[in-house]
Amino acid sequence: MQERHKNRKQYFDEQAYTTEKYVIPYIQKQYEITSASRILEIGCGEGGNLKPFLDRACSCVGIDLNEKQIENAKEFFKDHINVSKLELIFEDIYNVKRDFQFDVIMLRDVIEHIHNQEKFMKFLTRFLSDNGIVFFAFPPWQNPFGGHQQICEGKLSKIPFLHLLPTSCYSSLLSKCGENKETIQELLEIKETGITIERFEKILKENYVIKKRDLFFINPNYEIKFNLKPRKVFSILQNIPYFRNYYTTVAYYLVMKKEL
Repeated sequence: MQERHKNRKQYFDEQAYTTEKYVIPYIQKQYEITSASRILEIGCGEGGNLKPFLDRACSCVGIDLNEKQIENAKEFFKDHINVSKLELIFEDIYNVKRDFQFDVIMLRDVIEHIHNQEKFMKFLTRFLSDNGIVFFAFPPWQNPFGGHQQICEGKLSKIPFLHLLPTSCYSSLLSKCGENKETIQELLEIKETGITIERFEKILKENYVIKKRDLFFINPNYEIKFNLKPRKVFSILQNIPYFRNYYTTVAYYLVMKKEL
Protein backbone atom coordinates (compact mmCIF):
# COMPACT_ATOMS: atom_id res chain seq x y z
CA MET A 1 0.00 0.00 0.00
CA GLN A 2 1.35 3.40 -0.91
CA GLU A 3 2.63 5.76 1.80
CA ARG A 4 -0.35 8.11 1.57
CA HIS A 5 -2.71 5.31 2.55
CA LYS A 6 -0.43 4.12 5.35
CA ASN A 7 0.02 7.56 6.91
CA ARG A 8 -3.39 8.03 8.52
CA LYS A 9 -2.64 11.50 9.91
CA GLN A 10 -1.67 12.69 6.44
CA TYR A 11 -4.87 11.19 5.06
CA PHE A 12 -6.83 12.92 7.86
CA ASP A 13 -5.25 16.28 7.00
CA GLU A 14 -5.96 15.83 3.27
CA GLN A 15 -9.60 15.07 3.97
CA ALA A 16 -9.92 18.11 6.22
CA TYR A 17 -8.32 20.36 3.59
CA THR A 18 -10.64 19.29 0.77
CA THR A 19 -13.76 19.41 2.91
CA GLU A 20 -12.90 22.90 4.18
CA LYS A 21 -12.05 24.32 0.76
CA TYR A 22 -14.49 22.51 -1.52
CA VAL A 23 -17.08 20.33 0.22
CA ILE A 24 -18.48 22.82 2.73
CA PRO A 25 -18.84 25.60 0.13
CA TYR A 26 -20.59 23.06 -2.12
CA ILE A 27 -23.02 22.04 0.64
CA GLN A 28 -23.71 25.68 1.51
CA LYS A 29 -25.13 26.26 -1.94
CA GLN A 30 -28.12 24.31 -0.63
CA TYR A 31 -27.85 24.37 3.17
CA GLU A 32 -26.22 26.99 5.40
CA ILE A 33 -23.77 25.50 7.89
CA THR A 34 -23.97 27.12 11.36
CA SER A 35 -22.98 26.15 14.91
CA ALA A 36 -26.52 24.76 15.28
CA SER A 37 -26.07 22.29 12.41
CA ARG A 38 -26.06 18.57 13.20
CA ILE A 39 -23.63 16.60 11.04
CA LEU A 40 -23.35 12.85 10.50
CA GLU A 41 -20.58 11.15 8.56
CA ILE A 42 -21.01 7.48 7.70
CA GLY A 43 -17.72 5.73 7.00
CA CYS A 44 -15.87 8.54 8.77
CA GLY A 45 -12.52 6.75 9.18
CA GLU A 46 -10.34 9.05 11.27
CA GLY A 47 -12.84 11.90 10.86
CA GLY A 48 -10.87 14.29 8.68
CA ASN A 49 -14.04 15.32 6.86
CA LEU A 50 -15.69 16.20 10.19
CA LYS A 51 -12.93 18.52 11.37
CA PRO A 52 -14.01 21.62 9.38
CA PHE A 53 -17.55 21.19 10.73
CA LEU A 54 -16.28 20.78 14.28
CA ASP A 55 -14.12 23.89 13.78
CA ARG A 56 -17.44 25.69 13.20
CA ALA A 57 -18.80 24.24 16.47
CA CYS A 58 -21.32 21.98 14.71
CA SER A 59 -22.55 18.92 16.57
CA CYS A 60 -20.82 16.01 14.80
CA VAL A 61 -21.24 12.25 14.82
CA GLY A 62 -18.92 9.90 12.95
CA ILE A 63 -19.67 6.19 12.46
CA ASP A 64 -17.28 3.59 11.07
CA LEU A 65 -16.80 -0.18 11.01
CA ASN A 66 -13.02 0.12 11.45
CA GLU A 67 -12.24 0.17 15.17
CA LYS A 68 -8.60 1.17 14.67
CA GLN A 69 -9.58 4.22 12.61
CA ILE A 70 -12.12 5.29 15.25
CA GLU A 71 -9.38 5.02 17.88
CA ASN A 72 -7.08 7.11 15.66
CA ALA A 73 -9.84 9.70 15.32
CA LYS A 74 -10.25 9.98 19.07
CA GLU A 75 -6.51 10.59 19.35
CA PHE A 76 -6.47 13.21 16.56
CA PHE A 77 -9.39 15.13 18.11
CA LYS A 78 -8.55 14.81 21.81
CA ASP A 79 -7.26 18.40 22.07
CA HIS A 80 -9.80 20.04 19.77
CA ILE A 81 -11.55 22.98 21.39
CA ASN A 82 -14.98 21.59 20.45
CA VAL A 83 -14.30 17.93 21.16
CA SER A 84 -17.31 17.82 23.51
CA LYS A 85 -19.53 18.27 20.43
CA LEU A 86 -18.05 15.22 18.68
CA GLU A 87 -19.20 11.63 19.05
CA LEU A 88 -17.30 8.81 17.35
CA ILE A 89 -18.99 5.42 17.09
CA PHE A 90 -17.49 2.06 16.16
CA GLU A 91 -20.58 0.27 14.83
CA ASP A 92 -22.45 -0.99 11.80
CA ILE A 93 -24.92 1.75 10.85
CA TYR A 94 -27.70 -0.85 10.64
CA ASN A 95 -27.18 -1.65 14.33
CA VAL A 96 -27.47 1.93 15.56
CA LYS A 97 -30.69 2.04 17.56
CA ARG A 98 -30.66 5.64 18.76
CA ASP A 99 -33.11 8.20 17.39
CA PHE A 100 -30.66 10.35 15.39
CA GLN A 101 -31.79 13.19 13.12
CA PHE A 102 -29.23 15.23 11.17
CA ASP A 103 -29.21 18.35 9.01
CA VAL A 104 -26.25 17.18 6.92
CA ILE A 105 -25.21 13.60 6.22
CA MET A 106 -21.90 13.00 4.48
CA LEU A 107 -20.75 9.99 2.48
CA ARG A 108 -17.49 10.90 0.83
CA ASP A 109 -15.82 8.02 -1.01
CA VAL A 110 -18.06 5.57 0.84
CA ILE A 111 -21.13 4.57 -1.21
CA GLU A 112 -18.95 2.63 -3.66
CA HIS A 113 -17.90 0.31 -0.79
CA ILE A 114 -21.41 -0.50 0.46
CA HIS A 115 -23.19 -3.75 -0.36
CA ASN A 116 -26.88 -3.64 -1.32
CA GLN A 117 -26.88 0.08 -1.98
CA GLU A 118 -30.65 0.09 -2.62
CA LYS A 119 -31.32 -1.13 0.92
CA PHE A 120 -28.79 1.30 2.39
CA MET A 121 -30.15 4.37 0.62
CA LYS A 122 -33.67 3.69 1.84
CA PHE A 123 -32.42 3.02 5.38
CA LEU A 124 -30.45 6.29 5.38
CA THR A 125 -33.61 8.44 5.21
CA ARG A 126 -34.41 7.72 8.86
CA PHE A 127 -31.37 9.75 9.94
CA LEU A 128 -32.15 12.81 7.81
CA SER A 129 -34.21 15.73 9.10
CA ASP A 130 -37.11 16.91 6.96
CA ASN A 131 -35.11 19.76 5.46
CA GLY A 132 -31.75 18.05 5.68
CA ILE A 133 -29.28 17.40 2.89
CA VAL A 134 -27.09 14.41 2.01
CA PHE A 135 -23.71 15.01 0.37
CA PHE A 136 -22.34 12.17 -1.72
CA ALA A 137 -18.94 12.06 -3.40
CA PHE A 138 -17.82 8.92 -5.18
CA PRO A 139 -15.62 7.79 -8.08
CA PRO A 140 -17.73 6.22 -10.87
CA TRP A 141 -16.69 2.61 -11.33
CA GLN A 142 -15.27 2.84 -14.86
CA ASN A 143 -13.00 5.84 -14.29
CA PRO A 144 -9.24 5.16 -14.63
CA PHE A 145 -8.76 4.34 -10.94
CA GLY A 146 -12.36 3.55 -9.99
CA GLY A 147 -11.22 0.17 -8.70
CA HIS A 148 -8.94 1.83 -6.09
CA GLN A 149 -5.97 -0.08 -7.51
CA GLN A 150 -3.81 2.79 -6.29
CA ILE A 151 -3.70 0.94 -2.95
CA CYS A 152 -1.55 -1.78 -4.53
CA GLU A 153 2.01 -2.10 -3.26
CA GLY A 154 3.67 -2.55 -6.66
CA LYS A 155 3.53 -1.28 -10.22
CA LEU A 156 -0.15 -2.15 -10.64
CA SER A 157 -0.96 0.92 -8.52
CA LYS A 158 -0.18 3.14 -11.51
CA ILE A 159 -2.08 1.25 -14.23
CA PRO A 160 -5.42 2.87 -15.18
CA PHE A 161 -8.53 0.83 -16.03
CA LEU A 162 -6.91 -2.32 -14.67
CA HIS A 163 -9.98 -3.06 -12.56
CA LEU A 164 -12.15 -3.47 -15.67
CA LEU A 165 -10.56 -6.83 -16.45
CA PRO A 166 -12.78 -9.90 -15.89
CA THR A 167 -12.74 -10.85 -12.22
CA SER A 168 -10.77 -14.07 -12.71
CA CYS A 169 -8.08 -12.29 -14.78
CA TYR A 170 -7.92 -9.38 -12.35
CA SER A 171 -7.55 -11.64 -9.32
CA SER A 172 -4.89 -13.76 -11.02
CA LEU A 173 -2.90 -10.70 -12.10
CA LEU A 174 -2.99 -9.19 -8.60
CA SER A 175 -1.76 -12.45 -7.14
CA LYS A 176 1.03 -12.94 -9.70
CA CYS A 177 2.25 -9.39 -9.10
CA GLY A 178 2.70 -10.07 -5.40
CA GLU A 179 -0.26 -8.31 -3.82
CA ASN A 180 -1.20 -9.77 -0.44
CA LYS A 181 -4.47 -11.60 0.19
CA GLU A 182 -5.96 -8.72 2.20
CA THR A 183 -5.38 -6.20 -0.62
CA ILE A 184 -6.71 -8.61 -3.25
CA GLN A 185 -9.83 -9.26 -1.20
CA GLU A 186 -10.42 -5.53 -0.76
CA LEU A 187 -9.98 -4.82 -4.48
CA LEU A 188 -12.30 -7.65 -5.49
CA GLU A 189 -14.91 -6.42 -3.04
CA ILE A 190 -14.70 -2.93 -4.56
CA LYS A 191 -15.14 -4.54 -7.98
CA GLU A 192 -18.36 -6.07 -6.65
CA THR A 193 -19.75 -2.89 -5.06
CA GLY A 194 -18.46 -0.21 -7.48
CA ILE A 195 -21.24 2.04 -8.74
CA THR A 196 -21.93 4.01 -11.93
CA ILE A 197 -23.55 7.43 -12.22
CA GLU A 198 -26.57 5.90 -13.93
CA ARG A 199 -27.15 3.24 -11.31
CA PHE A 200 -26.63 5.72 -8.47
CA GLU A 201 -29.24 8.09 -9.88
CA LYS A 202 -31.67 5.22 -10.46
CA ILE A 203 -31.37 4.25 -6.77
CA LEU A 204 -31.82 7.88 -5.70
CA LYS A 205 -35.17 8.19 -7.47
CA GLU A 206 -36.85 5.87 -4.99
CA ASN A 207 -36.42 8.12 -1.95
CA TYR A 208 -34.59 11.33 -2.90
CA VAL A 209 -34.56 14.34 -5.19
CA ILE A 210 -31.31 15.66 -6.61
CA LYS A 211 -30.71 19.30 -5.73
CA LYS A 212 -27.26 19.64 -7.25
CA ARG A 213 -24.85 17.46 -9.22
CA ASP A 214 -21.37 18.11 -10.56
CA LEU A 215 -18.98 15.73 -12.26
CA PHE A 216 -15.25 16.43 -12.04
CA PHE A 217 -12.57 15.58 -14.57
CA ILE A 218 -9.99 16.50 -11.91
CA ASN A 219 -11.14 15.58 -8.41
CA PRO A 220 -10.97 18.52 -5.92
CA ASN A 221 -9.03 16.19 -3.62
CA TYR A 222 -6.24 16.03 -6.20
CA GLU A 223 -5.25 19.59 -5.27
CA ILE A 224 -3.84 18.58 -1.91
CA LYS A 225 -2.69 15.15 -3.12
CA PHE A 226 -1.09 16.01 -6.47
CA ASN A 227 -1.12 19.83 -6.71
CA LEU A 228 -3.68 19.71 -9.53
CA LYS A 229 -6.39 22.34 -9.83
CA PRO A 230 -9.94 20.90 -9.82
CA ARG A 231 -11.73 20.86 -13.17
CA LYS A 232 -15.36 20.02 -13.84
CA VAL A 233 -16.32 17.88 -16.79
CA PHE A 234 -17.59 20.10 -19.62
CA SER A 235 -21.38 20.50 -19.42
CA ILE A 236 -22.04 18.76 -22.71
CA LEU A 237 -19.94 15.78 -21.58
CA GLN A 238 -21.67 15.55 -18.19
CA ASN A 239 -24.86 14.47 -19.92
CA ILE A 240 -23.55 11.61 -22.05
CA PRO A 241 -24.77 8.46 -20.28
CA TYR A 242 -22.31 5.63 -19.62
CA PHE A 243 -19.33 7.29 -21.34
CA ARG A 244 -19.15 9.95 -18.60
CA ASN A 245 -18.18 7.26 -16.09
CA TYR A 246 -14.84 6.81 -17.88
CA TYR A 247 -13.66 10.43 -17.58
CA THR A 248 -15.29 11.48 -14.28
CA THR A 249 -12.89 11.08 -11.37
CA VAL A 250 -15.50 12.06 -8.77
CA ALA A 251 -19.22 12.84 -8.76
CA TYR A 252 -20.61 15.34 -6.23
CA TYR A 253 -24.31 15.22 -5.29
CA LEU A 254 -26.60 17.07 -2.90
CA VAL A 255 -29.89 15.27 -2.34
CA MET A 256 -32.95 15.65 -0.13
CA LYS A 257 -35.73 13.31 0.91
CA LYS A 258 -38.76 13.18 -1.33
CA GLU A 259 -41.82 14.82 0.16
CA LEU A 260 -44.46 12.32 1.21
